[in-house]
Amino acid sequence: MSHHVELRRENFRTTVDGRPVDLFTLRNRSGMVVRVTNYGAKIEQLLVPDRNGTLGDVVQGYETIEQVMNGQASMGSFIGRYCGRIAQGRFLLDGVEQRTSVNNPPNTLHGGTRGSRFRVFDARQLDDSSLELTYVFQDGEEGFPGTLPVRLVYSVDEDNALTIAWTAVAVDKTTVANFTDHTFFNLSGDAGASILDHVATVNGSRYLALDATGAPTGAMVDVTGTPYDFRSPTALGTRINAKDPMLAQGKGYDLHYVVEKPAGALAVHARVLHPASGRTLEVRSTEPGIQLYTGNFLEGKTPRDVGKGNTLYTKHSAFCLEPSHFPNSVNVPSFPSTVLKPGQWYAGRIVYAFGVS
Repeated sequence: MSHHVELRRENFRTTVDGRPVDLFTLRNRSGMVVRVTNYGAKIEQLLVPDRNGTLGDVVQGYETIEQVMNGQASMGSFIGRYCGRIAQGRFLLDGVEQRTSVNNPPNTLHGGTRGSRFRVFDARQLDDSSLELTYVFQDGEEGFPGTLPVRLVYSVDEDNALTIAWTAVAVDKTTVANFTDHTFFNLSGDAGASILDHVATVNGSRYLALDATGAPTGAMVDVTGTPYDFRSPTALGTRINAKDPMLAQGKGYDLHYVVEKPAGALAVHARVLHPASGRTLEVRSTEPGIQLYTGNFLEGKTPRDVGKGNTLYTKHSAFCLEPSHFPNSVNVPSFPSTVLKPGQWYAGRIVYAFGVS
């Protein structure tokens, strides 16, 4: 029997920054439902069946727009103009130093103080199963140069896959762009339960080394013999308490893997199984890497961490799998470039494909 909360559209209808906010529902014919607010392009609910056909809500989120705005800023969001960390909030572009808004001292994180997770997108429901969201990053916004419009399409198919596809173009100046999705998953259907029993596989034999502030240094480390080796299916809790500096610094997993695949190709980045419910999630993307995060800074704090159905979101009650270009690529010439010249497009896709085992 399903016990998910019914989200009500009227609880999301308001105006923020003079722009209309709403809640949109996407569905397929087999029962999958995805609910998205255009504030931050955030996924607030995602219903998929377990092995017995019972629908469950497999993402953390909130019941009202007020809760969303007072909640975990990244939860469910589309992240731009630049996801991950930019070391020291600065980088060189065509020989000129750019300084971006520092909101995770000393670094810029997830686009700055008011990145896309705090912005209202223009929204247009295309049909029952797809939603178009658009936003224009302005020249100088959060310190980034150049106008950058982005168009997102969220769509669900009959195979219970949610696709997030984006296209963006540098209009007037050389700029940088790096996008991801920051949905917080718990495949059990109980958003307050631990995810340490979820079994994960990550298609990465190397991860990005971090400095003391959490920004990638440019070095890539072989996962062999480390707590970060998920090349074969391993429960998230198996090694999360291993004595390791990066696990200690992040209070759990918070690292970026280099995905073994041809550049630009859509490929499987990761798979997760929740053994008790049988629900599975396969993450596919065009991007060169993927961040694994185990909800280390969910703290059960009121009101920030009180979600749907008054569920308390506590440490390790969700995981995120965030495909993107590598964080801090702007400062590491050996990483795949995130620079866009005027007229150059950035297109990419993330697919969250759900199934049962």
